[in-house]
Amino acid sequence: MYKRGLLTLILGLFLTGCSSGDWRTASREPAGIAPDPSQTSEAVIEVYAADAFSWKGWFAVHTWIATKAPDAKEYTVYEVVGWRTDRGLPALKSYRTATPDRFWYGAKPEKILSLNGEKAASLIPDIEQAVNNYPWADEYNVFPGPNSNTFPAWVARKVPELGLEMPFRAIGSGYAEK
Repeated sequence: MYKRGLLTLILGLFLTGCSSGDWRTASREPAGIAPDPSQTSEAVIEVYAADAFSWKGWFAVHTWIATKAPDAKEYTVYEVVGWRTDRGLPALKSYRTATPDRFWYGAKPEKILSLNGEKAASLIPDIEQAVNNYPWADEYNVFPGPNSNTFPAWVARKVPELGLEMPFRAIGSGYAEK
């Protein structure tokens, strides 16, 4: 009886902590941790991680890359999003925004890499080349990959000067080694 009660309690706590809201209404507000491109003339490269949506956030993070060229007024964000493939679109997408640090459907992001200045400016073309050559741009598989974590890990292997180390919970980042 004790074991069953404990398991029920653990399951209840687990489900209570999970994002149970609707992804359409979950926060996508800026976290305020990215340099404001209107105030920063130098080049910037940032990589973010946030808890994955729903119950997957207990185990995994979603990661993405943002770059800002010198004097640019917006960042270019590169990320892999699985539900795009369900709609016949490539999993890999890029877009321009002044706020690359938006919440990932309710989860606040954290910086896992931040570079600026001349080093960032010199690496942005290499990142763009790696993005253009990403071999799984049209594929997505939660496990073992390729997924949203495979992409930045693959870029990190192609551009080792980034010094990007993927977080432990970046499930799928090892797929990039294949």
